[in-house]
Amino acid sequence: MMAQRSRHQGIAPDVKLGANVQIHDFVNLYGCEVGDNTRIGAFVEIQKGAKIGRNCKISSHAFICEGVTIEDEVFVGHHVVFINDRYPRAVNARGELQTEADWTVRPTVVRRGASIGSGAVILCDVTIGEGAIVGAGSVVTRPVPPWTIVAGNPARVVRQTGPER
Repeated sequence: MMAQRSRHQGIAPDVKLGANVQIHDFVNLYGCEVGDNTRIGAFVEIQKGAKIGRNCKISSHAFICEGVTIEDEVFVGHHVVFINDRYPRAVNARGELQTEADWTVRPTVVRRGASIGSGAVILCDVTIGEGAIVGAGSVVTRPVPPWTIVAGNPARVVRQTGPER
């Protein structure tokens, strides 16, 4: 006898999914856009206002917050975290829990064909250039030029690459 598989997916009605998007169990998607043929692994959260392009692979345990734009053909490794606030606080100046009115979302862009290795942390206000590679475990604190490999904490240029097309 075959066991029935349950789908534990939190996909809000305001999510815009392209054609042939594959979504594994235990995801939380709300207010975001996901392009055609993209695959989203288990335990991924994609927040409102985030945009994921076509033919991307978002590996398990990734966190993609509001303000992040990921273009087409991007690889996001396991447990990659994006950050959208340089100075996060739990409470505002009045001592109350912060709301959206108390801070400003800071953007991040990952250009076409870039790859982000597992465990990387991507701070806000950066652009990762087309075809760039971010090494596993790196902390990206500033823009990454196109066709460049960066690694480390903070991430530094390792070498240049070229278009592989």
